[in-house]
Amino acid sequence: MAEKEGLTIELRQRKKPESSENKESAKEEKINNTAIPERVPKHILFQRFAKIFIGCLAAVTSGMMYALYLSAYHERKFWFSNRQELEREITFQGDSAIYYSYYKDMLKAPSFERGVYELTHNNKTVSLKTINAVQQMSLYPELIASVLYQATGSNEIIEPVYFYIGIVFGLQGIYVTALFVTSWLMSGTWLAGMLTVAWFIINRVDTTRIEYSIPLRENWALPYFACQVAALTGYLKSNLNSYGERFCYLLMSASTYTFMMMWEYSHYLLFLQAISLFLLDSFSLEQSEKVHEVYKIYIFSLFLGYLLQFENSALLVSPLLSFVIALMLAKCLQLNVKKGTFVAKIMKVINFYLVCTLTVTLNIIMKMFVPHKENGHMLKFLEVKFGLNMTKNFTMNWLLCQESLQAPSQEFFLRLTQSSLLPFYILVLITCFLSMIQVIFRRINSGKSLKETITLEDGQIGERPEIIYHVIHTILLGSLAMIIEGLKYLWTPYVCMLAAFGVCSPELWMTLFKWLRLRTVHPVLLALILSMAVPTIIGLSLWKEFFPRLMTELMELQEFYDPDTVELMTWIKRQAPVAAVFAGSPQLMGVIRLCTGWMVTSLPLYNDDDLLKRNENIYQIYSKRSAEDIYKILTSYKANYLIVEDAICNEVGTVRGCRVKDLLDIANGHVVCEEGDKITYSKHGRFCHEVKINYSPYVNYFTRVYWNRSYFVYKINTVISFQS
Repeated sequence: MAEKEGLTIELRQRKKPESSENKESAKEEKINNTAIPERVPKHILFQRFAKIFIGCLAAVTSGMMYALYLSAYHERKFWFSNRQELEREITFQGDSAIYYSYYKDMLKAPSFERGVYELTHNNKTVSLKTINAVQQMSLYPELIASVLYQATGSNEIIEPVYFYIGIVFGLQGIYVTALFVTSWLMSGTWLAGMLTVAWFIINRVDTTRIEYSIPLRENWALPYFACQVAALTGYLKSNLNSYGERFCYLLMSASTYTFMMMWEYSHYLLFLQAISLFLLDSFSLEQSEKVHEVYKIYIFSLFLGYLLQFENSALLVSPLLSFVIALMLAKCLQLNVKKGTFVAKIMKVINFYLVCTLTVTLNIIMKMFVPHKENGHMLKFLEVKFGLNMTKNFTMNWLLCQESLQAPSQEFFLRLTQSSLLPFYILVLITCFLSMIQVIFRRINSGKSLKETITLEDGQIGERPEIIYHVIHTILLGSLAMIIEGLKYLWTPYVCMLAAFGVCSPELWMTLFKWLRLRTVHPVLLALILSMAVPTIIGLSLWKEFFPRLMTELMELQEFYDPDTVELMTWIKRQAPVAAVFAGSPQLMGVIRLCTGWMVTSLPLYNDDDLLKRNENIYQIYSKRSAEDIYKILTSYKANYLIVEDAICNEVGTVRGCRVKDLLDIANGHVVCEEGDKITYSKHGRFCHEVKINYSPYVNYFTRVYWNRSYFVYKINTVISFQS
């Protein structure tokens, strides 16, 4: 009996917690007992290598061919190489001219440090105003381009303008390559990447603005965002090994920060991405650790961007930072709640409310304590856009009249339908969305985690986290694009990628067949056949219909002909004093700043309240104001010359009430009042008409010194008396 008790005690002692040494030995024993996986046959390894090699070659080739296509098309469109430098620079219009002008300034600077200092303390662009052009206009692309141009010795080989546009075209090639890789990662076949590129190029009118404005910030930034999305797609995959996961994480970190530095509105796009990841995490469709690692990348990029962007307070008060901090705090409140319990489900329900409340509260607190110059006009614009407010303000109504800020036209959907993109996108989106909803409900009811490995026979494409992320993200982007047409350039490229992935993915076809309960033909075999046959048929039809059009565009020699603007710039460079200040429409002022280097009174930029007010005041030259009023406005900005554009003065707009002079009349109260149909008259004629007649009092204030068919230049006289 005593022996049995001793034996029992000994056995119980063995069940006590093991020491660290025992744990290590147990781990070693477990590792030794683990079955060593069989080595993959050489022919399978060769097939995988060949597939990856061909796919990478196709991705890089697609990017290079697209960059070369853009270069050839740009040359044919503007006959660029046969133009003088002045005529080339005139092709940069509006805000694009401003960006390129600072690139020229950096090349003229005696040193890089001196050039940066002159840009950060710039008082030679806008009269009576010193600006930090690098921060206000996000000129980091121009700084990088100027450094590369001089450091690589390209000044002895290529002209500055070719080097500049060459970089942008190269980035567009990277953009296409990143979309190719993203579609490839999602579908498992590089055939989807080829179809993505084909759709992107065919619908380039709706996928990119590179043809119209090369130096735009989005043309520099969106390629990095595409790389970030590709890295995030790979990072979210469940079957990714540790080396691939680490590579995706590093690429995602670098591209996120670079994207944030290149574009002032980048944090808004990342905010939408963060919302998509939050919804992905809320339904436990992916390991929370991965999603929260992405949140850490956001925080790191925001604070590093804040420091390197001259303490840009806009990043601290951005909704992205408040949202990520709120998510971190909400996660801390759920650490001790076991998954699958009733309390955990209740926490999931209130998690949305908790995160939204914390985000709004933190954002309000940030704005109270952090000095910032937020774009208040953007909030006012959205209020008027959605009918929450009415205004007669010139700037707000002018923005509402811009085509890019209106709802998409029917032609936009017609173009996407003619290229077969929209129908297949809708098919893929509906299938993935319904499968996602099915998985979510199953997950909530059972409380089980997702499968680590998903087989083709399962027919559940909604199980894959990277697919669900893209579905949520494209829905958010598409919702915004349906409100503001200019945002289609963010949404349409991912429409190409998602549609191409879907038609090339056997899993998507298998999901459809499982719902349809197909039994006549083996569903797996049919899914594999369709995933090859459908994209092949689409590709052949696109080749037959659109390839001849692309070749025709490259063969046609077009010409950018604007002799009036060339004559005006030539006259300014030859006749105007170096210290002269010019006043006119903001778009023309950008061209003058680039082509001549003379100081102007306003710029075509809409992220600064003072510049917006200047633009509105200078536009009064097309209103029904007296000569004395216009003179006082111009002299308050130290202007020496006034340029009146005949195209604006005699504008015949297709949209009623959207001409500049109509908007000015509304703002000044010189139009028909809606209440009682009362008519308000101005006792003065329209200034741009009256000043051409050369009679008193206009000749007392303004002297015409140059004119051609499009422009009238007046010297602003120095007068003592303002009497008529």
